[in-house]
Amino acid sequence: MAKLYFYYASMNAGKSTTLLQADFNYRERGMTTMLWTAKLDDRAESKAIESRIGLGADAHRFEEDTNIFESVRTMNAAQPVNCVLIDEAQFLSKQQVWQCAKIADETGIPVLCYGLRTDFQGELFPGSAALLGIADALVELKAICHCGRKSSMNLRVDESGAAVKQGAQTEIGGNDRYVALCRKHFTEAVGG
Repeated sequence: MAKLYFYYASMNAGKSTTLLQADFNYRERGMTTMLWTAKLDDRAESKAIESRIGLGADAHRFEEDTNIFESVRTMNAAQPVNCVLIDEAQFLSKQQVWQCAKIADETGIPVLCYGLRTDFQGELFPGSAALLGIADALVELKAICHCGRKSSMNLRVDESGAAVKQGAQTEIGGNDRYVALCRKHFTEAVGG
């Protein structure tokens, strides 16, 4: 039976790298995958999914109104799909998360979602909240805070490195805008 998986972590835990490794494993065995990422994340210059260690792959781009279930079903009818892999899954809508569950339940194709659990204020993203609620398997990937503890929080910083405490939930950025911290150091950085 196919499952819906949610691999979650803070920034810099290797989510995209892990996704690309899973994709490679399927393709190495002659299987077909379908990769997805959020259209709003346009940082990658040449590949839709790109890891910080230099791995990358092309992918379909989802927007808020993209029907992922129909897209997968259409591709699967033309050529059997063995696995669906979704990067930046925190940006999925609740409805799209249910579409991912429907893919696993009705087509028998496993769906592996990779994303952040919380934003820079410690709040769940809508896609992450839905995945935490309905995924068959939850897997936490680990990143390390500068103190050596597990980082679970994402601190947004300004150009000078100071903590940003307010703003839109979504602001695309990498190491220039976010620092992965343990809860203790996150709380200290935002002032309690």
